[in-house]
Amino acid sequence: MQRAHQLIGSLACLLLTGCGAGAQPEPAPPCEQSCQDGTALRGLRETMKLAYNVLIQGRPVGAQDGTTPCRSSDGSEGGMVHVFGNATSNAVQGSSFVDLEYDFEACAYAAPPNATANQNYDLVVTGHVTQQGTLAVQPSSTTALLIDSDSLSLSGTVYDPPLDYVLSDCEVAVAQQGNRVSGVLCGRNAGFTF
Repeated sequence: MQRAHQLIGSLACLLLTGCGAGAQPEPAPPCEQSCQDGTALRGLRETMKLAYNVLIQGRPVGAQDGTTPCRSSDGSEGGMVHVFGNATSNAVQGSSFVDLEYDFEACAYAAPPNATANQNYDLVVTGHVTQQGTLAVQPSSTTALLIDSDSLSLSGTVYDPPLDYVLSDCEVAVAQQGNRVSGVLCGRNAGFTF
């Protein structure tokens, strides 16, 4: 009788908890088109942010013009980005005011691995993008940007597990208000929140 109770207890343990196998993470939910577009838009915005930080941030205000190589996911050079235009700031408000253009030439950038599935991407950006508005430098101000392109191409993977993603010669018209980025990417509504 005691053996039967042990066997039933062991079977219940296996069925209910996995008995020491460790909690298995839930698989990522499916990533439909809007999820994929949002992740790709995040990739574009974060690639622009990196180019800005490398080429503009900390430089004297006024006219800007710089080019830097991009890096693919394996760390090798992958294309270029040219950023030019005008950037000023107001230290009292804690804001930078930008009217910039980004020329991406097969610019590769991959997000650092993230446990949140829709924050993962490995993309190559090609095209011309404009950025106008206010970048918050301090918590006392709010980022408010318009980001537009007449013809942008994105290719690579988005999400985790990775999904193939390709857009060719698409129009982009999005706005960033605070931590929220939303608008139209290739004729479809897209957005994400930082």
